[in-house]
Amino acid sequence: MSGGGTETPVGCEAAPGGGGKKRDSLGTPGSPAHVIIKDLGEIHSRLLDHRPVIQGETRYFVKEFEEKRGLREMRVLENLKNMIHETNEHMLPTCGETMRESLDQVLQRLQAATDSVCRLQQREQERKKVSERKVVRRLERALPPAPPPCPHESHLDPPSCKVGLSSPVVPAEPPRPGV
Repeated sequence: MSGGGTETPVGCEAAPGGGGKKRDSLGTPGSPAHVIIKDLGEIHSRLLDHRPVIQGETRYFVKEFEEKRGLREMRVLENLKNMIHETNEHMLPTCGETMRESLDQVLQRLQAATDSVCRLQQREQERKKVSERKVVRRLERALPPAPPPCPHESHLDPPSCKVGLSSPVVPAEPPRPGV
């Protein structure tokens, strides 16, 4: 093996003349080499090749999972169907009747509240009017009577009207230069 020569595998013979042509690698059927190689192949496939076992386990797991999942989903769907049926048959009519009764009561209470608010607004408006009248009366009492109108119709401000009164008009002093 370490001599640098050409090695030939077991069960193979080199053709005379160095052509490199191999004979059947398993030998002839029924020969001891053929039986040994076949046994080695079986041992290898059983001990080292796990593909068939893994594939079988995978198929079994998928089958069980789908069956359990399918059954679980069927149970869930059946429960949902029963719940919907119960809701439609029993709960919905009961809720509808309760809602109608409650709505009638709510509408009556709302109408009563609206009437109360309207009465309160009317009372408040009446109180405002009364208080405004009181304020106007107080102001009328507190203010002195208005002066008689000016006989000169060209004047707009009667209290400042001094036409006809003899009061001297004093001119303003002119400014002094240099001071």
